[in-house]
Amino acid sequence: MKTDIILCGVGGQGILTIATIIGEAAIKEGLYIKQAEVHGMSQRGGDVQSNLRVSSSPIHSDLIPLGGADVIIAMEPMEALRYLPYLNKQNGWIITSSVPFVNIPNYPDMELLKSEYSKMDNVVLLDIEKLARDNGMPRSSNVILLGAAISKIGIGQNEIEEAIRTVFSNKGDTVVEANINALRIGADSL
Repeated sequence: MKTDIILCGVGGQGILTIATIIGEAAIKEGLYIKQAEVHGMSQRGGDVQSNLRVSSSPIHSDLIPLGGADVIIAMEPMEALRYLPYLNKQNGWIITSSVPFVNIPNYPDMELLKSEYSKMDNVVLLDIEKLARDNGMPRSSNVILLGAAISKIGIGQNEIEEAIRTVFSNKGDTVVEANINALRIGADSL
């Protein structure tokens, strides 16, 4: 088992929380994990990106090579395109929010972004913000996105749910259950 994941988005969207959940699940499963993070101007809405490598065999580098990512999980659709050179062109997947986080004056038109995505195979565009609002969990859109990507990361849903219990345990049962429900909503959305 080997899965190379690029997580990306804008500061404050919960990218590093997704990385923590996947990492916790991997460790509990006895898998090897390496992670490298890039924090941009996250407090000003800059890009945040994490390379997350999970394997049943030892991993020698924490960086994913060009063309090596099995999946890009993106909280922001333009950010996913930024890391497209890292995606495995034959069987890599992009799982991304369909709603832009417009934080720059020259943000591209969403129709242009959708046009770029329409040229690719293995793309899931999902309105995670709407799913989060409609289900009364506006702060869990990142975990909904993780649920949508769960079949591509190589770790089972039960293991991810256990990791959510561990990661959010200090926030109380209500937060834990809300995030488990968010994961299930994302997994059931496809």
